[in-house]
Amino acid sequence: MASVLTFDDVSLSRDGNAILSHVTWQVNSDERWVVLGPNGAGKTTMLQIAASTMHPTSGRATVLDEALGRTDVFELRPRIGFASTALARRIPGDERVLDVVMTSAHAVTGRWNEEYDEVDVRRAQRVLREWRLDGFEDRAFGTLSDGEQKRVQIARAIMTDPELLLLDEPAASLDLGAREELLQLLGAYASEQTSPAMVMVTHHVEEIPAGFTHALLLREGEIAAAGPLGEVITAEHLEAAFGLPLTVTRDGDRFAARAR
Repeated sequence: MASVLTFDDVSLSRDGNAILSHVTWQVNSDERWVVLGPNGAGKTTMLQIAASTMHPTSGRATVLDEALGRTDVFELRPRIGFASTALARRIPGDERVLDVVMTSAHAVTGRWNEEYDEVDVRRAQRVLREWRLDGFEDRAFGTLSDGEQKRVQIARAIMTDPELLLLDEPAASLDLGAREELLQLLGAYASEQTSPAMVMVTHHVEEIPAGFTHALLLREGEIAAAGPLGEVITAEHLEAAFGLPLTVTRDGDRFAARAR
């Protein structure tokens, strides 16, 4: 399968502090990756580089065959779906849900003077239905629950049929019911052969959806382990990444971890 994302000895420093150090990693078009690690390990920074919103200090990052620093990121970004809490904060609270999704076609977060075709409207309505948001088109984004907002963000991210989908902690802050509903939807989407390559950042192995194939563990900006999901999500590797003795269990496609 073709590579959609390649980090070749990527490092990133900010104010003299190393955030990422010599990261070499590749994501292929048929893979769904989960990225885990302690707070401050560099997970979100990796995702921002993959989204072309940040550039590495050194090394080479290639996204959808485009080398960052040598390409027009404004042409690249519409090919990438990106959902994050930081992006959600930029969405006006009174924005209609339908417009929140449709404006992704113009890479903006507030409806202004853009023109949309009927095909755009139908596409947005279909994506909303797929993410169990029927009848939400005219609701204000700010009136939705956390779980509903998370699903709207993902619907927005996939509105343009991206070639790479990036999700930054999509289940954060959700209650048990909302989390499980979201993971059920993500698992079904990840399992579809027509879905794009996916990279999802999370803090918890319990939030890894079914259908994900690979995992990467970060610790202090460096890769602690990377590879097929079942080989990486083990007590040994998680203990090395989080610095705590752990018991890891697996029930079908779902994982759980607790301190020993």
